[in-house]
Amino acid sequence: MGGSGLQVSRVGLGTMTWGADTDADAAGEQLLAFVEAGGTLVETADVYGDGAAQSVLGDHLAAGLVAREDLVVAARGTPEGSARGSLLHGLDATLGRLRTDHLDLWQLPGWDAHVPLEETLSAVQVAVLAGKVRYAGLVAPSGWQLATVAERARGVGNLVLPVAAQAEYSLLHRAAERELLPAARFHGLGLLAWAPLGRGVLTGKYTDGTPADSRGSSPALAPYVEARRNERSARIVQSVLTAADGLGTSPLAVALAWVRDRPGVAAAVVGARDAAQLTASLATETVLLPPEIRAALDDVSAP
Repeated sequence: MGGSGLQVSRVGLGTMTWGADTDADAAGEQLLAFVEAGGTLVETADVYGDGAAQSVLGDHLAAGLVAREDLVVAARGTPEGSARGSLLHGLDATLGRLRTDHLDLWQLPGWDAHVPLEETLSAVQVAVLAGKVRYAGLVAPSGWQLATVAERARGVGNLVLPVAAQAEYSLLHRAAERELLPAARFHGLGLLAWAPLGRGVLTGKYTDGTPADSRGSSPALAPYVEARRNERSARIVQSVLTAADGLGTSPLAVALAWVRDRPGVAAAVVGARDAAQLTASLATETVLLPPEIRAALDDVSAP
């Protein structure tokens, strides 16, 4: 993970739908398939199902479905602000739902102009010294925010340096390249890229409509998917389909490999409807894009 000693699998398991569209049994099947395939990084947040996703994961850990030491659990902090009290209270609540005594990676919420940065960073220091957190990161910072946090933590000298930044990144959404990725690479942070499949659009499943069993047909998730469906996206998807056909692989594999191998990306975090869909994502580890195909995809998706 960036320049730190934290090791994570190159594909991470997202839990956004756990406890809602994905029930506990299906989530357990995903988790087991993920670990059996060599996956380690599991990403969760207290806003996923108002804590339901974390509770589902915690129940499976408590039941011994997989060993806690086999996972790198990354959890976002409370969205209620960056004050020390709110952060530490939210951390304790998250640990309670996850039924674990520590987070491997604690992702701090967005920038809070109403709280001194030193106070936010001191909460991380308290959590690390208490053994509740191993490493810390940032959720969707801008480039200047990431740089400010890194420099402030480094300048004080006794604060925990962030090792990760989490942001949406795919062929359909390359905003992270403008400032965030260069800043993260310069300051030694690794990027956790969420929605690397363009919220499912890059798999090609929406080319001829909206499948009944897709996220696009879910009342709760339809707006999330629709935000990535437009004429530009259609052109990019067609290029991905063409590349997949030429390589004899799936559009999913092409889209995921493109993100996974971008400079500065530590892991691409994917969600899945079921274990079979997740296994398809994990099977892309051996897929490498030839330079000419990568260049063509870079060109067609250029911001």
